[in-house]
Parts: sequence; C-alpha cells; structure tokens
Amino acid sequence: MELISHQANKNPNTSTNSTPPSSSRYENQKRRDWNTFCQYLRNHRPPLSLPSCSGAHVLEFLRYLDQFGKTKVHHQNCAFFGLPNPPAPCPCPLRQAWGSLDALIGRLRAAFEENGGPPEANPFGSRAVRLYLREVRDFQAKARGVSYDKKRKRVNRQKTQTLQQTQPPLALQQQQPHQGQSVMANYSGATV
Repeated sequence: MELISHQANKNPNTSTNSTPPSSSRYENQKRRDWNTFCQYLRNHRPPLSLPSCSGAHVLEFLRYLDQFGKTKVHHQNCAFFGLPNPPAPCPCPLRQAWGSLDALIGRLRAAFEENGGPPEANPFGSRAVRLYLREVRDFQAKARGVSYDKKRKRVNRQKTQTLQQTQPPLALQQQQPHQGQSVMANYSGATV
C-alpha cells in the first residue's frame, strides 16, 4: 500500500500541482463580461448594487454597449435598408450585432448565478431583456434583408426507418393529401 501512495503520478491528464488548470476561452470571456458589467454598475449614477439591479438596468447596459459595436444597422429611411450588401457607404450607426448581444446575455446570466445570485432574481433572464433581444434580432434582420428562421428539429433516423417499414407503398396509400400537405405532392408529374 505504501508503494502505491509514494509512487509518482504517471497519468499526464491529472495534475498534482496546486495551480488550477487554465480556464477555457468561454470562462475567460464570461469573467471579462462580468467584470465589465460590475464596473458599469459602479460607474452608474447613482452607483448600483448587484441585488438592486433589474432588467431595466441590463437594457441600459446593452444600449451603452451599442456605441462600441461594429455592425452597420440601417435606419428605415436609409436607401440601403433591407439590402444585405449595400453598394456605397451611408451615415447609419454601428451597433452591437444581435448574436453578440445574445451570447453576452447568456454568459452574464450564468455568471450572475455563479456569483451567488438566485436564479429567480436573475435580471439577465428577465422578460424585458428577452423581448429586447427579439426586437434587436428582428430589426437587424429587416435592416440587412436577412431573416433568422427557426432551426428545424432533427428527426430521429431510427424512428423514420421504422415508419417507412410499417407504412404501405405510396401507390397503396390514399391519394388525398394529409393535413398541411400540398395537393401537388401526390401528383406523379410534379418535381419536388
């Protein structure tokens, strides 16, 4: 037994040092974002404490961050509104991209709880913040002429194979369209 306890650790994946392993890129970014938000609260007039922070203060922080954005967001009266690749420069402002804001809120939401905040009082998960992010996403999509479609859920392969084996061939099925199916889907001359 003593031989085992005195042997050197030969597994390179485990560390016997007292230094913690280096943090991931995500963890480092989350810590920087948290420190930035806490600094914002300290510089706020009047200064805010974390427990008194609400969704409205989070929105104020997100609007403050817009001044450092790098994404051109066209106004509705801009000639390039709705064009994904405008042919010339315009005076429309640079803003934070929706994806950046969404990721930031996700990191701050996690950091809030890791720093002792109760999940039910998390200002980053408030309804006002979710609505603001949705509005930013929709407006930026319209301004760029790009839509953010919901991703379809993946269908389980085993389930579809089982269904294919149990269903009769198309010729034996009824020729009436199923609910939500186009009449042209059963037309033999249609190319889909």
